[in-house]
Amino acid sequence: MHFHFNFSANEILWTLTFAGLLVLLVVLLGRDRVRRFPWFTAAMVIMALRMVASRLLLGRMPPITSSEIFLVLADTASIVSILVVVEMARQAFKGAGRVAWIAGTVILLAIGGVIVAKWGSWPAWKTLTAGSQMSALRLMQLVAQKTDLLADTLTIQLGLLVVLVGRRFNAGWRSHTQQIVIGLSTASLAQVAVRIIWQQIALHTTVHAQADYARVMGLQDKFYNANGAIYVAVLVWWIACLWIDEPGSAAGGAAAAPEIPAATDESASE
Repeated sequence: MHFHFNFSANEILWTLTFAGLLVLLVVLLGRDRVRRFPWFTAAMVIMALRMVASRLLLGRMPPITSSEIFLVLADTASIVSILVVVEMARQAFKGAGRVAWIAGTVILLAIGGVIVAKWGSWPAWKTLTAGSQMSALRLMQLVAQKTDLLADTLTIQLGLLVVLVGRRFNAGWRSHTQQIVIGLSTASLAQVAVRIIWQQIALHTTVHAQADYARVMGLQDKFYNANGAIYVAVLVWWIACLWIDEPGSAAGGAAAAPEIPAATDESASE
């Protein structure tokens, strides 16, 4: 018996990613992780909202209107991703001194700023300030792209710091902070790797015929699908880790503490 599934790789990855986001949100709410990681939760909500919007609105609205909606969501997600980095850094390095905080922040922002400035082309300033609707959309797109790149760069650096020195502060192994940061940095590494590989392919590939163009676009789909599969794995990692209580947490301590029987009236009278 042969089974035929009329689903593409993109549709399967979309379904797995959206289902993973929903399960992760249930875990964050049900296990009371939202109070500790509000911006991380907000980032997951915005990602799920963007996925639903792309599925329901793409191709069903005027191009300008849909572009405005998607770019607003993209800019919002980019800003929240920066706030997630700040949230994770504060959780991971609570015990660090003020001088260490300032020095680390300056170094990470300097490295990230240089990468954002040097990577990719920048449009002419007149194009962004022309005062038209298209120039506003280009500016919104530029903000989303560059902020995403900055967030990925900062996340990778934060992941290295947490893995190397997090145990000295508040992000030891099996802590939720380190587990979230490991997932974030893995997803950012995959995203940056896809960008680098695709940029090299675009620079060193010469298209002579339609077959060459189809082959290049097929490679792009494969890289994007691989990136999507890595993110699904990251979602599974977060779900499993955030479901389990941290070692020495209040929930774990309460579960491990023996129950003390209440005194009866007879024993009290004795």
